[in-house]
Amino acid sequence: MSATDRLLANDRLTGAVLALVAGVAWLVTLATSGHMVVGPFMFVAAWTVMMAAMMLPSAAPLVLLYSRGASARATLLLVLGYLAVWAAAGIPAYIGSESMPMSWSPLVLAAAGVYQLTPAKESCLRKCRTPVDFLMQHWGRSALRLGAEHGLWCLGCCWALMAVLVLVGMMGVGWVVGLTIVVALEKLTTRGVAVSRLTGVALLVAAIIQGVR
Repeated sequence: MSATDRLLANDRLTGAVLALVAGVAWLVTLATSGHMVVGPFMFVAAWTVMMAAMMLPSAAPLVLLYSRGASARATLLLVLGYLAVWAAAGIPAYIGSESMPMSWSPLVLAAAGVYQLTPAKESCLRKCRTPVDFLMQHWGRSALRLGAEHGLWCLGCCWALMAVLVLVGMMGVGWVVGLTIVVALEKLTTRGVAVSRLTGVALLVAAIIQGVR
């Protein structure tokens, strides 16, 4: 088997495993949608599964690229480090879901819309969209740390959208699917920055509509 064939076989296997994990996470998320989640532990567990469903597809380019020069164990640690960041984000998400009244939804939508238009958003999005540059700049670090650092950049990119999901969508399946599509378009298409800005404008319009009701 040539080196190219080995790379293709590795990509297929890694991609299949990612698809399986994300698929199972989607099945669990859809099956539990609409059910009452009681307590911080159960919330964070459900949140982590939902983040695996939403975020792993858009993280696939980094995982596939990393797996070409690393062992299966290291690739697994990379993914675990990435998901650990999103699991930790479930703690403030739980606090927000418990303490923020729905009357604040226009403010949440407006804040998310504004953030989508900021240089900070664009900077974080650029890191998420360029896995080759990210790995070249961070190669040599442990797989777990590498995954966590990439997760932090993705959290910086998507935290405002996740705030909308928690405080406005209340993790309804329609919002989960819609925001997953937005995240994928931002990170995986050539028009990612434009998608981000259009989403920001749409959120600001939604905030105005909700505010005048």
